[in-house]
Amino acid sequence: MHPARPTVGGHETLAHPGAAPSHHDPAPVAPDSHRRHDHDQAVVPAQAFSMGDADGAGNLGDGETPVHEVRLAAFSIDATTVTNAAFARFVADTGYRTESERFGYSAVFHLLLRADLDDVVGQPPQTPWWLGVRGADWAHPAGPRSSLDGLAEHPVVQVSWNDALAYCAWAGRRLPTEAEWECASRGGLAGRRYPWGDEWHEGQRCNIWQGRFPAVNTLADGWLGTAPVREFAPNGYGLWQSVGNVWEWCSDWWAEGYYASSPADNPTGPVTGEQRSMRGGSYLCHDSYCNRYRNSARASNTADSAAGNVGFRTVALT
Repeated sequence: MHPARPTVGGHETLAHPGAAPSHHDPAPVAPDSHRRHDHDQAVVPAQAFSMGDADGAGNLGDGETPVHEVRLAAFSIDATTVTNAAFARFVADTGYRTESERFGYSAVFHLLLRADLDDVVGQPPQTPWWLGVRGADWAHPAGPRSSLDGLAEHPVVQVSWNDALAYCAWAGRRLPTEAEWECASRGGLAGRRYPWGDEWHEGQRCNIWQGRFPAVNTLADGWLGTAPVREFAPNGYGLWQSVGNVWEWCSDWWAEGYYASSPADNPTGPVTGEQRSMRGGSYLCHDSYCNRYRNSARASNTADSAAGNVGFRTVALT
């Protein structure tokens, strides 16, 4: 079992070991006219906005402050996270193998496990709800006995940052910066905690954990794992589920203190780092341990790590 690393929500999953891809694995390919990313787009107008945690809800060490003005050029971002159906087209077209497939295992939440016990290769003692499962990958998100049946319009998961970049190369797209992601998630509402405002209605706005984590989920929102990408309601820019459901990879390197020195115009994150940024929280977020289903919330993980609650959305090239 490979060692655990810190990950989303301030807890741990089993990180991939960082091995180099096999020379037999196909390289990402440039897009052409028949390789089409067909997700609806949300157009975010050029603007200045206040980035960061304005109401003190942030978690210590997540680097959500200071609140600072950011000026962005207009951009076009996926209205939803990339779906299983879209990722399947990419794989069928290129033969790409994800890092979870190459490494042979990935992280699965214990209540979603669909595998023989012999396939469980690790369980971090600090976060026993995460299991390292042999045969868990994007096409078998809960383990080798799972499949994508009925999940075509759910977000693809078990994809690393590197996998997301490979998809972007095929699609002629890119990952959003943290600044773009937060601006898009806010939907034009200045300083609000959630994409829809500040009010909270349990089980009605987004897919997170309800009940007693990690053992009892009341399913008030209707979902134990991922929900379809168009569940609930979109924000003011037309983005669906930017918070909850799955964490979303961003292009930036992550640094806790970056906001203190971030440039005002179109910031792209630190020039180097050890982990990549993620945004939005997931179906496992709960106030008792992870208050990160907010516009300003931040997390990170290594670029080769994947889990059953991590996906991505893309941005159009300019």
